[in-house]
Amino acid sequence: MKFLIMGPPGAGKGTQAKILAEKFNLEHLSTGDILRSEINNKSDVGLKAQKFMDAGNLVPDDVLLSMMKNKLTQLRNSGIILDGFPRTVPQAEGLSKIFSSLESKIDYVINIEVEENALIKRLIERAKKSGRADDTEDVIIKRQHVYKELTEPLIEYYSSEIIQVDGDGTIEEVTHRILKRII
Repeated sequence: MKFLIMGPPGAGKGTQAKILAEKFNLEHLSTGDILRSEINNKSDVGLKAQKFMDAGNLVPDDVLLSMMKNKLTQLRNSGIILDGFPRTVPQAEGLSKIFSSLESKIDYVINIEVEENALIKRLIERAKKSGRADDTEDVIIKRQHVYKELTEPLIEYYSSEIIQVDGDGTIEEVTHRILKRII
């Protein structure tokens, strides 16, 4: 099975992706984690990506598509869940080409929806706990605007196959809503 999980920053994509990965024995592919690993390793792509992430901007499509093609090719026979990718329509088009070249497809596209003010509140609380450099209040607000402009159009792109899930509530409630729609 191949899953794609999406939603605005703070919607709980990462949390739900980890739960689904464990439940269905999927490889959890988080572009955020992959990029942070590249940053920690001080690779060229990591250093380039860090400048964009620290400013609350998206990493350029060509960098992410190249990284994802390599990873998906390695995992072509595995179940996967994509978390945080694609984030733009050109990335989704590139991802579609990658899956086509691998003679594969995405089985489930899940979009977690949460009201913007609730998201900002969640992320400010997360910042207090995690100390992530990309979780300052100004960056959080900018990331919400970037999401609306660049990523929200994916809802229309995947409209024929998307599963909309209310992301407000406990982790368990949101998981239950997702499972109810895919099982």
